[in-house]
Amino acid sequence: MRVLVVEDQQFLAELVADGLRKQALAVDVVHDGQDALDRLEGGAYDVVVLDRDLPGLHGDEVCKEVVRRRLITRVLMLTASGDIRDRVSGLHLGADDYLPKPFHYDELVARVLNLGRRAVLPLPPVIERAGITLDVSRRQAARDGRYLHLARKEFAVLETLMRADGAVVSVDDLIDAVWEEEVGYHSNIVRVTMSKLRGKLGDPPAIETVSGAGYRIP
Repeated sequence: MRVLVVEDQQFLAELVADGLRKQALAVDVVHDGQDALDRLEGGAYDVVVLDRDLPGLHGDEVCKEVVRRRLITRVLMLTASGDIRDRVSGLHLGADDYLPKPFHYDELVARVLNLGRRAVLPLPPVIERAGITLDVSRRQAARDGRYLHLARKEFAVLETLMRADGAVVSVDDLIDAVWEEEVGYHSNIVRVTMSKLRGKLGDPPAIETVSGAGYRIP
């Protein structure tokens, strides 16, 4: 899942981003409304965590543009005001959810994950393929009843391949789905992660390399 955090307070933005990354999410950060619109227009983000009180282009205007341009991104709006009228007005702008500051971090994570599930085609809570069982909500994976100790990015790669339902996933698509924008295009990071994941999955090999195309779990 890809998330864009839009928050002008840099310390808070990085705090939120680091916490979401611990959930194996790919998170990018910007600090003003215009940068947010540029990123949302050019990138496939499942959720945007949007501070309402942005300098320059206000968060309200960003939200309106997301709706006007019919972007698939779900919007979680943040604000320093907890007034019920502000919450209602934010939802009327087209936000999918609304969270006043200060917020409990666990609640923020839960709301982001919930919105992310609504941004993609629904899947059952447990995905199974090739003897692999993936419990997305609990972040647990097993193969043939054997629990797999996966790092965050390994789990995210496996989830992306499982979601593809047998289709080939390209290196570009894996990078887009799993790694932050700052990583850039480094196919080696995919190869290293894939090698570690294959080792943990064990034999027989579950992930197939399709030459010139990408990877799949057939």
